[in-house]
Amino acid sequence: MIEFITLNEIAVLAMFLTFIWLLFRGIPVAMALVGVSLIYVLVAELILDPNRRLLQEFIEFDRTGIDYQRLSVLPGRIFGNIVKSPVLVALPMFIFMGLMLDQSGVAQRMMHAMQKLFGGLRGGLSLTVMLIGIILAASTGVIGASVTLLGVMALPAMMKQDYSKPIATGTIASAGTLGILIPPSIMLVIMSDQLAISLGDLFMGALFPGLILGALYITFIVVYGLIRPDAMPAPAKTEEVGWPVIREVLLAVIPPMILILLVLGSIFAGIATPTEASGLGALGATLLALANGRLNFKVLREVSRSTLNTSGYIVGIFLAANFFALILRRYGGDEIIEGMVLSAFSDPYSIIIFILFIVFLLGFLLDWIEITIIIMPLMLPIIQGLGIEGDINGYGQVAEPVVTWFAILVAVTLQTSFLTPPVGFALFYLKGVCPPGVTIAHIYRGVIPFVLLQLLGLFIVFEFPSLVTWLPSVAYGN
Repeated sequence: MIEFITLNEIAVLAMFLTFIWLLFRGIPVAMALVGVSLIYVLVAELILDPNRRLLQEFIEFDRTGIDYQRLSVLPGRIFGNIVKSPVLVALPMFIFMGLMLDQSGVAQRMMHAMQKLFGGLRGGLSLTVMLIGIILAASTGVIGASVTLLGVMALPAMMKQDYSKPIATGTIASAGTLGILIPPSIMLVIMSDQLAISLGDLFMGALFPGLILGALYITFIVVYGLIRPDAMPAPAKTEEVGWPVIREVLLAVIPPMILILLVLGSIFAGIATPTEASGLGALGATLLALANGRLNFKVLREVSRSTLNTSGYIVGIFLAANFFALILRRYGGDEIIEGMVLSAFSDPYSIIIFILFIVFLLGFLLDWIEITIIIMPLMLPIIQGLGIEGDINGYGQVAEPVVTWFAILVAVTLQTSFLTPPVGFALFYLKGVCPPGVTIAHIYRGVIPFVLLQLLGLFIVFEFPSLVTWLPSVAYGN
């Protein structure tokens, strides 16, 4: 007797493969998600109708709830669960803050001042870029703006100082991607909504892993400069470092640091919710632009328009992914994926490693938005059922310790998606502003050590969960 083939499993796999195929065909993400969903509703309603008894002797299929008539529940899901989500209110505010800060001239001022401070050191320009990247990450969270800005400001100076092209481009691309992890991060805002966990917990949980990753980058630059001095040569002439230079650096760094304290400090101290803090950040960035004489109606219009475009793009994917998830669940996708993952491994930590490996591989093909919105909700029941809360929450009571820890692990893993071809967006942002002579091959070679450092950072966070759970438990006094 031939064993039953579960056609639902084939349909679930086919949905994902069709979606990826449409992306490679150049179809926009939201349209691909909706298109795949409609196709597989049609498949269930017409081709695989059990009344036709299609190969029923060999095929088992359950299409419960998959038809066009039942799609009437979708508007209620959209307007009840997504559009009205209070967490997503913070999303356009944080995007506005990052874009306005990009226009405020703060980064250019920091670059000019820090070049005087570190420019005389071997690898000083790389250190300057990395430090500015960390500060921008904690005050913008917009990857495209950070990478482009650092590339425009730093890459010509690095080329003029005969830096190795791979190390120069790798430093800029990796420094610009720190904003996806170090709070306030729009990726963490989306994760909070998709996993139904506290955004404050995620922001605080991501702080130490983000700083550790920045420290790994800086350590690598220093060691690489000692091993390969020709790759990061010191300049022939440098300005003497004295009090005027230090004063200039302080005046350049203090304003964005105040903005960081205003946003993150108000959240960590419990004075404001993340949504309220996002409004403070947007106002603070606008005031910085005004103080630097960079605020005018044209800038305000461009920033507002870019904020609307970016927010609309993300919310559009939210709506389409919700449609996709509805059809996937009607096929039993949650149970099928959960069964496949749990049947592969019995040890809970092996399950987490396997999921992170899948996320890492998906990062080569998909953007972080698709992975976060589509994959994370599917993994949530698996993570919640591992039963390892006692191991993770050893330093205090966090509401969802395992889910929070897992979310940060995925966030660190997804950083690699910005640096891995073929869809590593940071690589293409940087290539768009590179001077002649810098090729995409130089950028690919340059990011390899930083991807390995990201994996090392992931290992550290995996081995020491308290790096994620300690700060939220202390901040909330649990």
